[in-house]
Amino acid sequence: MEDTMREYENAIEISHLSKKYDGFALQDISLTVPKGCIMGFIGQNGAGKTTTIRSILNMIPLDAGTIHVLGYDHEKEECKAKEHIGFVFDEIGFHKVLNATDLNKMFRNIYKNWDETVFFQNLERFGLPKKKAVGKFSRGMQMKLQIAVALSHQAKLLIMDEPTSGLDPVVRNEILDIFLEFVQNEEHTILLSSHITSDLERIADYITFIDQGKILLSGERISILEDHGMIKCKKEEVAKISSEYIVGKRISQFSVEVLVKEKKRCIQECPEFLMEEVSLDEIMIFYISGSKGAAA
Repeated sequence: MEDTMREYENAIEISHLSKKYDGFALQDISLTVPKGCIMGFIGQNGAGKTTTIRSILNMIPLDAGTIHVLGYDHEKEECKAKEHIGFVFDEIGFHKVLNATDLNKMFRNIYKNWDETVFFQNLERFGLPKKKAVGKFSRGMQMKLQIAVALSHQAKLLIMDEPTSGLDPVVRNEILDIFLEFVQNEEHTILLSSHITSDLERIADYITFIDQGKILLSGERISILEDHGMIKCKKEEVAKISSEYIVGKRISQFSVEVLVKEKKRCIQECPEFLMEEVSLDEIMIFYISGSKGAAA
């Protein structure tokens, strides 16, 4: 009997996830990805993004915590969940001697909802050859091929680990447009891990920022950007800014850049300072290292 898609409010629910390795640990990670959105997952290399994704996909055992994907327990109901998940990784997982026609034959025996008509339409749309070995594809073509596969079995959730890394701006822009089109159907959701924050500023609804195995920020992208601001002032003026607002400082010879949170309250208390808007990139940098105040 064919499984009926389960009702769910959040595409991904992670509760108190912990996973320890020698020299690194995910520490009590809790994260919710609402249905119908694009969640950008940011952090420097080694912060825990890939480990979190591998945990979601049940590729590694957990030390503690629970994960539900599309309403399914990620361990006990793994096969049911993965019928509705599309994966796109930074390295293509298909054998290099296979071509797209070979992949069609393979995946129609893996996914119950595989639609080869849609698959070949996607190949044509993305300008991908049917008979060329995937090992001879450019990086951009390999990413498009993974996306073509993910979109050809009625996936409800796309999970992607650095899918646009190393791509030229034209191809990146094309792929981002594909992602935006995918979530026009409000039943579709994307978890997109990327260090290219400009991509996420364009398409993400939510942002989660992880560092050293801990989540530092998670919320609506617009709210995170609106809640932070940059003050540029003289060194002796920094003391006028309450420490409760200061995220980090970057000190040069004659001035200081101060990243603050709770921007509106900070402006009210320090009206003499000019508050500048910030990017996700600046927020990430200052949270990680701004408080060290590296001298220029």
